[in-house]
Amino acid sequence: MVSEMTFDKALDILLVHCQGESGNVLVAGAPDIPGATVLDKMNHLNEVDPSLRLFLTREPRAQVVHTTNLLLPPTRPDADAAFIVLQPDRAHPMSGSNCICVVTALLESGRVAMREPETVVRLDTAAGLIVARALCEGGRCLSVSLDNVPAFVQALDVAIETPEWGRITGDIAFGGVFYAQIDVGQVGLRIVPEDARALAEAGTAIKALLAEQVAVAHPEIPGLDGIAYVMFRDYQPDGSVLTCTTLKPGRVDRSPCGTGSSANLAIVHARGQAKTGDIRVSRRIIGGEFTAEILGETTVGGRPAVLPRITGRGYVFGRQQLRLDPQDPFTQGFALSDTWGPQVGEL
Repeated sequence: MVSEMTFDKALDILLVHCQGESGNVLVAGAPDIPGATVLDKMNHLNEVDPSLRLFLTREPRAQVVHTTNLLLPPTRPDADAAFIVLQPDRAHPMSGSNCICVVTALLESGRVAMREPETVVRLDTAAGLIVARALCEGGRCLSVSLDNVPAFVQALDVAIETPEWGRITGDIAFGGVFYAQIDVGQVGLRIVPEDARALAEAGTAIKALLAEQVAVAHPEIPGLDGIAYVMFRDYQPDGSVLTCTTLKPGRVDRSPCGTGSSANLAIVHARGQAKTGDIRVSRRIIGGEFTAEILGETTVGGRPAVLPRITGRGYVFGRQQLRLDPQDPFTQGFALSDTWGPQVGEL
């Protein structure tokens, strides 16, 4: 039984994208979310009352390619703000592209004072503290570099049994959320716009199989478990990587994927293909790129880990105001398979 969300004022939203990937930021008007920490609040949204997420991320107020970041007061004294990533399937702890959108929105709206040429913004997330360094000029945020939470490998070359492609292998790594990263040639596709639909369907199918075959849990943060996304990859001769992260109910990330790029750094480091100080370029399906740098090494729960820095750019392009009408028959939103894909029933 879904409990009812109530609020007595409009929701104010800044419309933002990070190199094409939607990352809108809810800046005012949201109801209080119970919980002592951001992780507690995220778990409340996932396990107790998903109504705010459903209201914001499904039709008629949203569409399948849509994320809204819930801006919150920080729950720790060393942070300037907090946020939770709200997507159609669930609330997520961290996203690089969405973090870039949040920092850009905070600075360009004046909610955090902008200092030129660089402003440091500290963000409280369910995955840990993110330190962002924004290059600023003329009142604009020109780029954002995220010092992400430690990234580590859960397992390399994990066998995945599939009915369509036989046995394939993937690497399981954490970069803020857990990823299964799979060489795209194993599913007979390419990371190009014309294959986007097939990539989305393949990724959601593999994610469902992984839920049955592979269990993961963060060794230090209870509740951060399960593989959030399948990311297809295609390593290039120049050392860069083409990325395509797939999201339920069946779409692909428009950005080069910051948490996925962080997880990839952990993978290439674990394979002895990268070291501290190395920079890798992640390119997206529609062009554009993030840079991903290994700042140092650490451990997480006894596992070797790297300290990633991800750099990209976000753009504030508008604003929106939403209100809840108690008589609206779609306060919880809806999704149809014509645009949301055949996996819509799994939401």
